[in-house]
Amino acid sequence: MLKHLEALCNIYGVSGDEVSVCDYIIEQIENNDTIKQYSIDPLGNLIVEKIGLNRSPKKLMVGAHMDEVGLIITYINEDGTLKFAPVGGIEPSVVLGRTVVVGSKHIPGVIGSKPIHLLSGKEKDTIPDFSSMYLDIGAKSREDAIEYVSLGDYVYFNAGFVRLGNGKIRSKALDDRIGCAIMLELIEMELPYDVTFTFHVQEEIGLRGAKTAAYTVNPDIAIILEATTASDIADISDENAVCHLGGGAVVSFMDRSTIYDKDLYNLAYSISKEEGIPCQTKTKIAGGNDSGAVHISRGGVKTIAISAPCRYIHSPSSVVEEKDLDSCLSLTRLLMEKAVLIK
Repeated sequence: MLKHLEALCNIYGVSGDEVSVCDYIIEQIENNDTIKQYSIDPLGNLIVEKIGLNRSPKKLMVGAHMDEVGLIITYINEDGTLKFAPVGGIEPSVVLGRTVVVGSKHIPGVIGSKPIHLLSGKEKDTIPDFSSMYLDIGAKSREDAIEYVSLGDYVYFNAGFVRLGNGKIRSKALDDRIGCAIMLELIEMELPYDVTFTFHVQEEIGLRGAKTAAYTVNPDIAIILEATTASDIADISDENAVCHLGGGAVVSFMDRSTIYDKDLYNLAYSISKEEGIPCQTKTKIAGGNDSGAVHISRGGVKTIAISAPCRYIHSPSSVVEEKDLDSCLSLTRLLMEKAVLIK
């Protein structure tokens, strides 16, 4: 799984530009004899039908999103610097000073703003907003910059996959290449029942791919695999930490987009207790994921999310713990088997 995760995190794929991520996934599955078929819908979702040992009594969908947060070029200044806007929910504070690459040619650049020596007293106490920043690719003029970039080009964070101490990993795009890596691992396994895996686009800008994928698949039950906010850092109370690295898979009862199915929620905790799989819930109603679109698709879908706790989420340097990813994989595998038997 970690091999897939590293490869996926090192691919650039901001919302609306997930093709390279999709291509990698197809390369991993196209010679798998248990794949009945796969298809790409008009929005860009990859829908994979895997054959299990038995026909499933209920249609099960397991989904995760391929896109990551990033930036997009909106204007080219006369001096050759570039203006940009966020794609997805990004705090300006995590962008300033970062190295990036721009467009399909991966032109290197850096995010800058007014230097500290020229800031007023009030400005020194204020984080610059996106309108006060610029992207410097080293161009000497607008005409020079136009040779390399265009309006609408994506900007990708240039932060690779790094193993930290005590089993932790730092990378961009852990949200949600974690879910994609877990699904690739599951696809390689022998599974008890047929299942449809859906790799979604455009989650970060409004759960768009999940909406169309769920409508197409029309599942009875859905398991969404994600990364979720962990604020278990200094000066944050336990109540506001949301969840903890090292605490295992996160199974939520509610977030800002979904109230999760109680039968699936209880089943997940029953499995975790019986099998000794570390598991935790959120201590704060925060965030949201593709479940928000899936659970209200068509006539409604019984939906649950299993997430990996992730520090500094939606930044170029998110951090997760390996053993939490193992917990997510183990819990998902068993939940897939038992969820389809719920009456």
